[in-house]
Amino acid sequence: MKRIIFLIFRLLYRIPGWLLTIHRYNKNKENISFAQRFYFIQELVRKVNQKSRVQIHCYGKENLPEEQGYLMAPNHQGLFDALILFGTHDKPFKFIVKKELMHVFVLKNVLHMVDALAIDRENIRASVKVIRQASKEMKEGTSYVIFPEGTRCRQQNKMLEFKGGTFKSVMDAKKPIVPVALIDCYKVFDNNSIEKVNAQIHYLPPIYYDEYKDMSSTEVASMVQSRVEKCIQENENKF
Repeated sequence: MKRIIFLIFRLLYRIPGWLLTIHRYNKNKENISFAQRFYFIQELVRKVNQKSRVQIHCYGKENLPEEQGYLMAPNHQGLFDALILFGTHDKPFKFIVKKELMHVFVLKNVLHMVDALAIDRENIRASVKVIRQASKEMKEGTSYVIFPEGTRCRQQNKMLEFKGGTFKSVMDAKKPIVPVALIDCYKVFDNNSIEKVNAQIHYLPPIYYDEYKDMSSTEVASMVQSRVEKCIQENENKF
């Protein structure tokens, strides 16, 4: 909470303009390309990151497939996860998020602006529709981010179990999966401090369709999780 208040004070002169632009973009979405909307949010996030007293260490961007249309699968540590992804992944992507986030003040407007897809975990039919839409868009070259744990883990660099269902869209699309390891991102907002912190993001080598085509979604989830976990174990004491 202290860092959020600190950021509000440091960026107070920018916030009204940002909110007005987000409102204007949402009001005229049909006339503004997704890329233009994405890059506005990306630039906003990068300014926030610069003011947050967080040193971001990014590794493995060379692992990202040149061809767009892949699924990034990070572990989930907290609010900073989305900020570090926006801050380090240069090309546009979309999020698949839980439905509850679409009702959070301000955040819902940002998610709407960047065409996030919302999953209702209690409505199977609606979830299948979202999976099909994401699969279709991945085939057409849109990259996505989904957090396979379904919710954040509150045990520092530990993880909850990755859910197989979160990989069905990319498996249907036969597109690459990029495991992403987030390390110490929980420290940014969980430690209730404005002390400088280090946060890491590792884009791991992609898993292509030929490698997972004979696997079940549960087996794919386990494979991705094991690679993320291995990276965390090897790097969590780096700083």
